[in-house]
Parts: sequence; C-alpha cells; structure tokens
Amino acid sequence: MDGSTGASRYDEVYAAWKADPDAYWSRAARAIDWEVAPRTIFDPKMGVYGRWFPDGRLNTCWNAIDRHLGAGRGNQPALIWDSPMTGRSATFTYAQLHDRVARFAGALAARGVEAGDRVIIYMPMVPEAAIAMLACARLGAVHSVVFGGFAAAELAARIADAKPKVIVSASCGLEPGRVVKYKPLLDAAISLSPHQPQHCLILQRPEQPCELTPSRDVDFLAAEAEAPHMPCVPVAATDPLYILYTSGTTGAPKGIVRDNGGHAVAVMNSMAMLYGLKAGDVMWTASDVGWVVGHSYIVYGPLFAGCTTVMYEGKPVGTPDPGAFWRVCQQHGVKVLFTAPTALRAIKKEDPSGAFVAKHDLSKLEALFLAGERCDPPTAEWASALLKKPVIDHWWQTETGWCISGNFRGFGLFESRFGSGGKPAPGYDLRVLDEGGQEVPRGQIGTLAVKLPLPPSNLPTLWHADDRFRSAYLETFPGYYNTSDAGMVDADGYVWVMSRTDDIINVAGHRLSTGAMEEVLAGHPDVAECAVVGVKDSLKGQAPIGLVVLKAGTTKDEATIAKELVALVREKIGPVAAFKDARVVARLPKTRSGKILRGTIRKIADGETYAVPPTIDDPAILDEIGDVLKAAEK
Repeated sequence: MDGSTGASRYDEVYAAWKADPDAYWSRAARAIDWEVAPRTIFDPKMGVYGRWFPDGRLNTCWNAIDRHLGAGRGNQPALIWDSPMTGRSATFTYAQLHDRVARFAGALAARGVEAGDRVIIYMPMVPEAAIAMLACARLGAVHSVVFGGFAAAELAARIADAKPKVIVSASCGLEPGRVVKYKPLLDAAISLSPHQPQHCLILQRPEQPCELTPSRDVDFLAAEAEAPHMPCVPVAATDPLYILYTSGTTGAPKGIVRDNGGHAVAVMNSMAMLYGLKAGDVMWTASDVGWVVGHSYIVYGPLFAGCTTVMYEGKPVGTPDPGAFWRVCQQHGVKVLFTAPTALRAIKKEDPSGAFVAKHDLSKLEALFLAGERCDPPTAEWASALLKKPVIDHWWQTETGWCISGNFRGFGLFESRFGSGGKPAPGYDLRVLDEGGQEVPRGQIGTLAVKLPLPPSNLPTLWHADDRFRSAYLETFPGYYNTSDAGMVDADGYVWVMSRTDDIINVAGHRLSTGAMEEVLAGHPDVAECAVVGVKDSLKGQAPIGLVVLKAGTTKDEATIAKELVALVREKIGPVAAFKDARVVARLPKTRSGKILRGTIRKIADGETYAVPPTIDDPAILDEIGDVLKAAEK
C-alpha cells in the first residue's frame, strides 16, 4: 500500500512557497502565539546567511503548554510515559505538565538560571527529561541534551563548550539486563571539564539511587516540590532555544544551534503538513530525547499542536518481545508512529512473518514514518504489507530539525516509492551538484545541496563558531548548504538519498553507491540488515565488501548465502560493481540512535587506526567485525 489518495496538493503548495517564501512562512507563523508578532519574516543581512522573524518575541514553553490550558485542553493527556524497563507507566494532562514544568522552572531560577544561561540535561527516557527541557524554555534558558550514558570524556567536552550554569541528570539509566550508573559518569565528566557547573539537580531513580555531592548536588524532585511556579519569559525569535551536539564528532564537539522563533513555526507547521495530525491526536516517536528527532517530535512538535505524545523507555525487541511497538500503539491509541529503519529491521529479524503484528488491534494507527537513515525497500515493503498502512520514509538531519523531503499527509499523499525519501518539503530548494558545484541532470548522482537561505528551524550557525559553520556547510558550494549526503532527484522529482558523500566509492573509475548495493543485499530473503563499504584495492582503487546479519531461523549455510548475494549484486547492478565478497556477521556496529558506523567499518577493513566512536552502542562489536574481516583476507 503506498497511501496515495490520487488528490495530492503537493505541487500546488510547493509552487506557492517557491513563488513567495515570505508569504508562506508569514501564514505559518500565525499558528504560533507571539508576545510581539514579527513584521519582518526574513532578514538576509542578519547572521551568516540571514535570520527568520528577527523582530518577533515569543516563549516556546507557552506555545507548548500554557496556551492549551486557555483553549480548554487542561484535562487532555499531554504526555504518556510507557516504560517496559520498569513495568510502569504514567499519564500527564496538560494541566499536570504545566504544574511540574512551572515548578521545575522555579527550581532552576532559584539556582540562578536566567534567560540565555545554558543547562545541560543528561538523562534517560523519563518524563523529567522533557520537564527539564520545557522548564529551560520557560525561562528563556538554553538547554543542551546529552544522550544518557554518554562516556565521561564526551560529556566533559560538551560541558566545556556549552559552559552550563546547571546540569540536570539522574542516578541511572536502564538497559535490558543492566543498570547504567549515570552519577559516576557525570562526576568524572565534571572533573575532566575546565568549566564547572554551579549546581547539579539529580533525579533519584529507585532502581539505583546515588550519593549526592554536598554543596553541589540537589535532589530533583525535592527542589521541584519546594519551588514556586515561574511564568514564561518572552525572548527574541532569534535567541537560541537549544544546542544539540552532533553524534560522532571528533575533537571539539559541533554544537547545532536552534532558535526559538523559526523552530516553533516550522515544527508546528510540520505537524499538520507532514504528519497529518491535529490537536487531540496521539503521536509516538520511538526515539530518544538525546537526538534531534526526540527534540522535535517527542517533546516540542506534538505539544505545539495540542497532541498527546508518547515517551517510551524500552526497545523494539526484547522488552519483552518483537510485538512491543504494536502493543504501545494499541494501548495508547497511536495515530502516527515515527521510528528509525533500524528498529523496524530489528522487529523484522525477530518476527519475519509478522505474527506479533496480528496479535494487536492497530485500527487507530494511520501511518508509519521512518527517518534516521535511508530505509531499504524490502523492509518498507514488509511493513507496508503487514500493517496495510502508508509507510513513509522522510529525510532530514540534526542540522535541519525537520524533514528536507517527505510525503505530506496534510496535502493528501502522493504515490510512495520505497527507497526514496519523497519530494522536497516546501522551504527547501534542493539541488544535486557535481564536485564543481554545477547541477547534474535528473537521475544522476551528486551531492544533495539546499540553495540558501535555509528555511526556519534550520541551524543559523554553530554554537560560538560562525567560521566553523561556514567551512563545514557553506564553503564547498557557495550559495548552498552542503548536506554531505549523496543522491539524486529522479525525473518525477523524487529524492533518493543513497549514502553520505564519503560512501560513494570509486571502483576502477566508476562512481558507485554503496546504498544501491545495500538495497540489493537487503532484498535477499535471508538478510535482516546489511552494510556495504568500499575498502582499498591495489588494482581497482576501491572494492566493495558486504557485511550481512541473517534473519532468525535461517537454515542455509553462510557460504551459500554469500554466493547468492554476490550473484544478486552482479544481476541487479552489473559486473561494474566488482562485488565479490559478502560476509555474515552476528551484528553490525551502530550508534545508540541506530545508524550503522560504515566509516569505522571501512577503517577497520583498511587497517587504519580509528577512535571508538563515543556514540557506539557496544564497542565489543568492533573486535568482532575485525575478526570477520581478517578471516576474509585469508
């Protein structure tokens, strides 16, 4: 099922945006409450490439919570916390969430936090993480969420860069079969950092309480309980709402800045335009607040729109079984589910026949959205056939805060093409460029780039690093934002994101996409997930090697499957791919957000030195991959 209605207004709306961008974003801005409504929509002379709504003033927390109380939504569920890790769940109405956020803002204010101050939030998937984010926004403070359980050295680098006045953390996080003690990691990070926070507010979890450091640490709930309600503090639309450090950074961390005004307008606009949601609907984004997806669509987006958002502390499989996602959808009446392709592949690996899907009533679920990495067509087709709902892959980045391309339920869906990220969203003038910065014909692979200016909610710069922002994103192709993703736009305007630009390999002078080869491997009936990387080859420059994880219950021997995979690539892509080696592995190295660490695999294969990425889910996997690749050499 492709979900098309045959009556999409996409072309009409995209053309209207392109004809008059200011008028388009002016209309979108009316959906937000402003303390001072903007008269200037975009000022091209401000900032690095221009700024949105520069004379507007607003408060993000007001738009997420307070205004819904006046609209009669005080008793509507705002946040549902579902935690199979603890066996508990909780529901917070808008009125209850308002009470807790306003009080925690008071606790922060009592410790000197004011507009413009930074607060680092280092927490697991608990309601208090969202409460802390919203409380910062209420005060006009700048929050920086660091994924819970990040290594001490990486946390220290973020403390040194953001210079927080306060850190909000928890005693522990929970993973299947183990408790992750956060407090020792936090203490080590603070000892490593040249900047020292004045206070730490610690949520004591009953699964593993911790000792508090005298004179610095305060109990989160006790501080909240004794604090008065704090009102919302209006800030300039161009003032920062948060800093989010990109995963996998080396050296100095790269702090993506998100401003208040552009973020509120664009993310609010996306709720109806992209996801087709309205006030009262239930949205579940199965991600983590430590990632950009969690910022935009666990916390802010659903609350801006008056929806109910689900916050899940668990895994797609193993908590307790591969039916976990479908149980949550049924139990909470989820209308739109948004997750990463890697989660879907994990479910598919454990339940290829969809037996657990059939056990649940998914009548309220209307669409499944995927992002985080390109979804291989076989996985999307599997989900579509089982769910009989639209399965929509959309493409975006930490830097953008919302999608660059997608399929838009608010306009009526057009035909989905599995493997494509849809068509460019209104706001993005997307081009495909060659190495010299010239546009390539439709259907040819190049670098995907956005003609400036970037739309609202995209990063205006990096935290205190304008020059680094220019060099990282704007200088390669003057006048464009370089996504560093490689792909093409086909004759019908569909965007195909094949890989990062450094994953285009050159085999005997032929530029080939590893993503295209992965698509072929993923189509094999016994393959659950895969990665293809280009390794050094003395004859051809580079040669592709495929690593595959097999589905549970596969009975064929590995050598047979490897031969079949080589034959498949030869059949689908041709001998030009020079694909001659496929290896079976137990698992692939990934970040905690589910992205496969292809660059690290490539370095291991080439015998290069590499740093263990700070975001890796389990460093031991790298040794396993090394052993497999050494065996391949023999």
